[in-house]
Amino acid sequence: MSDAAGQYRPMNSIAEPNPRKTVWLGPHPNALLRWLGFQVSLLIGIALAVALVLVLTGNQRWGTTLVFSFCITFCCGFFIQAGRLLTSHFWVHRRQAEPCADSRSYWPGWPLMLMVLVLGTLAGFSTGVALANWITGFNEPSLRDVGLRKAGSMMLFSLIPGLGLTLYFLAQSRLSDATAKLATAQRQAAENQLRLLESQLEPHMLFNTLANLRVLIAMDPQRAQQMLDQLIAFLRATLQASRTGSHPLSAEFARVEDYLALMSVRMGSRLQSELSLPPELAGCLLPPLLLQPLVENAIKHGLEPHVDGGRLEISARREGDSLLLQVRDTGAGLGNSPNPGTQFGLQQVRERLHTRYGAAASLSLEPAPDARGGALVTVKLPIEMQT
Repeated sequence: MSDAAGQYRPMNSIAEPNPRKTVWLGPHPNALLRWLGFQVSLLIGIALAVALVLVLTGNQRWGTTLVFSFCITFCCGFFIQAGRLLTSHFWVHRRQAEPCADSRSYWPGWPLMLMVLVLGTLAGFSTGVALANWITGFNEPSLRDVGLRKAGSMMLFSLIPGLGLTLYFLAQSRLSDATAKLATAQRQAAENQLRLLESQLEPHMLFNTLANLRVLIAMDPQRAQQMLDQLIAFLRATLQASRTGSHPLSAEFARVEDYLALMSVRMGSRLQSELSLPPELAGCLLPPLLLQPLVENAIKHGLEPHVDGGRLEISARREGDSLLLQVRDTGAGLGNSPNPGTQFGLQQVRERLHTRYGAAASLSLEPAPDARGGALVTVKLPIEMQT
């Protein structure tokens, strides 16, 4: 095993993200207040518009008309919204084995909604007239006190705002569902791309290790057997990690240490290593096997071509809201390796970072900044702590 200087503890579980909740009112009090404020603003606008139309077309007094318009509009809005929520919850939700997008947004469907509109408007109009009569001292007749034709025209006039609002909110709900589905599809596409990149990386590492093992079999069969045992243990340890979306940094350092133990069988004392992980960063989440290809490149192109081998230093530190991971070797240095390779590992890490974090993550490769020589790889990514 390598001489790991950092202290880290394996984590046994990774917190799963909460599933998305799509509810008309929202689960948070702030969402409820925003929804209520929006509803009240719309009803005020409708009441003002209706009162203005009645005043301009019917030569009615502004103050009295405004009181009746507000009372009828708010009562109709209350009964329609209450009817929609109750109908959707008690009639639709409890009869569905699996909630659909419409039920999550409290939409009962057009047949039930039309019934709610008619009944809610009837109840709201009658209640609003009675409330306005009480406020103003007037004695305006209700629907049952006027003729059928006039009652029908009054109902039709009262239904128009409710139907318009229903169409508006239905369009908004459909747009919200479509946006959520698009975001889910984009997230799944990114996750699938990430899994593809990881599946390409694992055989690449295995082929390189088997090539090293083939050389060692001819030179030292006993060490080749030891290396094969270490390879089996490493693959067993990394199998579960490579099938998860993310794991703690402590687990990533543990896999790197396993890989260094595997490589030390082949290189012996030519490979010296130091792992430094501050305890407060052990729970940071990152994609699995992110450091392993960087360590592999440092050994293959930096330490192995160097006659005396060298030292490999893997460290983590926090910089503001970012996590900095560095892999530094004291080997041959950039451009001095007899086998420059295809930089497959570096390219895969860059693509995985871009897929997972976008422009918030980066990878840089540069000469080491001190006289010991070698190369330095720095990975910068946002900090995500395990909960």
